[in-house]
Amino acid sequence: MRKTIICMLALGSQFSLDAQSVRSIVGPGKAINPYQYHIVKKSDFSKAAVSSAHPLASLVGAAMMKKGGNAFDAAIATQLALAVVYPGAGNIGGGGFLLGRKSNGELIGIDYREAAPEKAHRDMYLDKNGNVQLNLSQSGHLASGIPGTVAGLFATMPYAKLPFRELIQPAIDLAEKGFTITEREASSLNSTRESFLKFSTRPTALVKEGKWKAGDTLVQKELAATLRRVQKEGVAGFYAGETAKLIVEEMQRGNGIITLDDLKNYTAKLRNPLEFTYRGHQIISFAPPSSGGILIAQMLKMIEKFPVGSYGFQTAKSVQLMVEAERRAYADRAEFMGDPDFYNVPVKTLTSEEYAQQRMSDYTPDKAGSSATVKAGQIKESEQTTHLSVMDAAGNMVAVTTTLNGGYGSRTVVGGAGFLLNNEMDDFSVKPGVPNMYGAVGGEANAIVPGKRMLSSMTPTLLLKNNKPFVVVGTPGGTTIPTSVYQAIVNLIDFNMNADDAINKPKFHHQWLPDEVMIEKDFNAETKKQLQSMGYKVTERGAIGRTEAIRVLSNGKKETVADKRGDDSVAGFTP
Repeated sequence: MRKTIICMLALGSQFSLDAQSVRSIVGPGKAINPYQYHIVKKSDFSKAAVSSAHPLASLVGAAMMKKGGNAFDAAIATQLALAVVYPGAGNIGGGGFLLGRKSNGELIGIDYREAAPEKAHRDMYLDKNGNVQLNLSQSGHLASGIPGTVAGLFATMPYAKLPFRELIQPAIDLAEKGFTITEREASSLNSTRESFLKFSTRPTALVKEGKWKAGDTLVQKELAATLRRVQKEGVAGFYAGETAKLIVEEMQRGNGIITLDDLKNYTAKLRNPLEFTYRGHQIISFAPPSSGGILIAQMLKMIEKFPVGSYGFQTAKSVQLMVEAERRAYADRAEFMGDPDFYNVPVKTLTSEEYAQQRMSDYTPDKAGSSATVKAGQIKESEQTTHLSVMDAAGNMVAVTTTLNGGYGSRTVVGGAGFLLNNEMDDFSVKPGVPNMYGAVGGEANAIVPGKRMLSSMTPTLLLKNNKPFVVVGTPGGTTIPTSVYQAIVNLIDFNMNADDAINKPKFHHQWLPDEVMIEKDFNAETKKQLQSMGYKVTERGAIGRTEAIRVLSNGKKETVADKRGDDSVAGFTP
């Protein structure tokens, strides 16, 4: 595992820019009209393509590539726009992972996952009797890890072509001048109003007199000012100076523990991507501290020896096989996965063919397995997240998954700075065997340690076919992220689906504990009945994930699809 550390504050010291020289592309009569826009669920583009959680963010990314930028430029600009137009998960107060493949074949993995503050300790969420206080790890100031997103954006800049001042300008304009919100966004802000008021110590633009409604304009002046500081001062505009001061003052008002030193010392890190094959396709995903890459490698290898395609899509036979692979992989997640800088994750063994066969040796068709008997293997050695997929005309591929963890993170807006902080500390194992907000359990590998990065489920993934770009895919969804990407890959390769069907057909999920198969409401009723007759507990739940995918067709066009489950939208261009 490569552990190159990118020194971010050094970049900021030489980053003085003349922001006034940037021409705005956002506004009435301009390339992007923030008051009149449309959600586009799918389209084929011959040149460049973006799929993200919000139409304005996708339009921003596509515009940067049309200006001469590449997929990395688009990824930076799209993330910044999402921090404004999609506050529930788009962020500068959270973190994420960027997975890229340059047109020359070079692979890039940038880890800007949040980290535990220096004052954090393994028992910080236990009361005097040793009982877990999940309210503290999930809401409010103490729930936040050190934000990594801004460091990650600057760590991406060496691979981009356009100046940073141009990439951030659309986000500044969207924050300063506002944008029209959708019905879904209005409902989300209204439902979170009381939490914003409870956990923020200063007034926030996310709360208004009365209720938000579709067509309202959301203006975020404080966030615009924060983005301008980053535009002018570089990474130091966030991790030092006025913004850092505002973060720490917010922490002090709410009994949080992030300090100026925590911010100053945060670094993004380069990670070697995880590579493996599945039915002749090369798959590239993220390594620890993400569990996602290992999980999809394990699950795909566990089913590869079976003729899944002949079983049929979402028949009881194919679903049972895939569920049992999910069960075994998630049992291993609880035991063996964590931050590789603090724990020796046995990646080679976990992703080996031999181990996959060993794990499935007790698989019994037509009979439900049990998580009481299926444990981790023997080895000797949010749900509010957001994803974006990008591909450019040169063949650069970028998959980015970022998160605040839960919806709107800790529900704490930094007073005077206008952005939400994450609640990622809940992704640590706050106590062995106690589930977090997504029901995931963990142990020593993911215990809280100062400076450590909490285990993640984020799974940005790239697929190659004949060593050429084929698919960019990823999704939000907490612990459902790896199983959603897993199912998308199986749908594309085993069931020969187009990208639209591959991500929008009903999903299912099993994560070892709780021992149940979760299904979406439009899941096949007959398959559900057959699974129950085998002994599975099957539970209906709301939407699973919001997958964004780009697939290269045989004619070279980029089939670009945004998930039906939200306001997700695609953009791109064709000469």
